[in-house]
Amino acid sequence: MRSKFDRQLAKLHDMMIEMGAMIEKAITFAIHALVQQDEAMAKQAIAFDADIDQMEKEIEAMCLRLLLQQQPVARDLRVISAALKMITDMERIGDQAADISEITLFLINETYIKKLEHIPLMAAATSKMVTESIDAYVKMDLELAQQVIDYDDVVDELFDTVKTDLIDLIQQDKANGPQAIDLIMIAKYFERIGDHATNIAEWVVFSITGRHAGEALAINS
Repeated sequence: MRSKFDRQLAKLHDMMIEMGAMIEKAITFAIHALVQQDEAMAKQAIAFDADIDQMEKEIEAMCLRLLLQQQPVARDLRVISAALKMITDMERIGDQAADISEITLFLINETYIKKLEHIPLMAAATSKMVTESIDAYVKMDLELAQQVIDYDDVVDELFDTVKTDLIDLIQQDKANGPQAIDLIMIAKYFERIGDHATNIAEWVVFSITGRHAGEALAINS
């Protein structure tokens, strides 16, 4: 029975890696569409969200089968429970990549009011967080999970920079306002993706230690 359970758990890990790769791809599509003002890529990113939603359902079904058929205890139970929590955040990352691309479609024929510098850096940082949070789950790597949690500060700082720059442009010329607001919204979506990656990493901490990282921080603060 243990051998069968281990095979199923390995399958779950493979599915988590696959979903992680899908949301990384969604982020890549979204930022390419934004920077290159690529309408076809933006529409592809939006359509890709349905595949991510389907993957969430498949992983959820796998987790429920493991819980009901195998009746795992202790650490195995935490690993499966964490996966159920993580896929919710992963699915929301897919949603937000699609939201970014929806806004991009409105900007396709506009000249940008400033060169996009920090938003692509935010996209790269959040993609790194997503990748490493899933790696931490599969490898049961507590140190890597904590690094992801700490790295969220980088994304927050980039968001503050983007917001400040765009507010300055609005103050210089009110005509910059509509596009600046759209770009701030896009940056906010990337900031939220970073938050979701942090949530994923915190559930990795829970799966390893039995204590949610967010709770630990609250206790220590």
